Amino acid sequence: MKITTVYDNEVYPDASATGLKSEWGFSCLIEVSSERILFDTGGDGSILLHNMERLGIDPEAPGKVVLSHEHWDHAGGIPDLLDLNRDAEIYLLASFSESFKSKIRNPVIEVHGPAEIYDRVHTTGELGSGIKEQSLVLDTKNGIVVVTGCAHPGIEAIMGRASEFGEIYGIMGGFHGFCDYPVLKGVEFLSPCHCTQHLREIASSFPDAYQRNGVGRVFAFE
Repeated sequence: MKITTVYDNEVYPDASATGLKSEWGFSCLIEVSSERILFDTGGDGSILLHNMERLGIDPEAPGKVVLSHEHWDHAGGIPDLLDLNRDAEIYLLASFSESFKSKIRNPVIEVHGPAEIYDRVHTTGELGSGIKEQSLVLDTKNGIVVVTGCAHPGIEAIMGRASEFGEIYGIMGGFHGFCDYPVLKGVEFLSPCHCTQHLREIASSFPDAYQRNGVGRVFAFE
């Protein structure tokens, strides 16, 4: 299983020479077996497609696109992507606005509760009482890896749902305003990015678990 960060606020330093672009937002590609799953699409479709091209990712390759929530910085790139990919299934929350749903011509799967998206890949289902969001739960040999969008429902709530699938090994993505650091004790892989307000504090509190993220960063799990 491989995760490639396609869209983020910064470019991963080791990938800076490849012409990748950064912008506020998030997207990553998850590769498991023969399936390609794009999680979120960033805010600017032209930047999303530029980075995909630079990373050697065919826009038609993802068979599934999962949108964590409706905010533009996570879903704004989808019109440009779907101009090129007419077949991908779009997994979005049932609570997305009707105006957003009406613009999607691809097959749509409306998400309510936890569900399997592909072998070893699940959605937490809709979480949160304010801004509703879904995260991905990846089953690796080391344990569960959680991929968040912005974590508006709270890292604690997301971890609670994800732990129903197994022991949590890692978390990557946006952590928003999370600062209850003891909750992360025992988590062996942490790669906060995008909207994480206390990134430096997380990095310094968990130096052995922290992995810097950014456009072009690739993580591999068995």
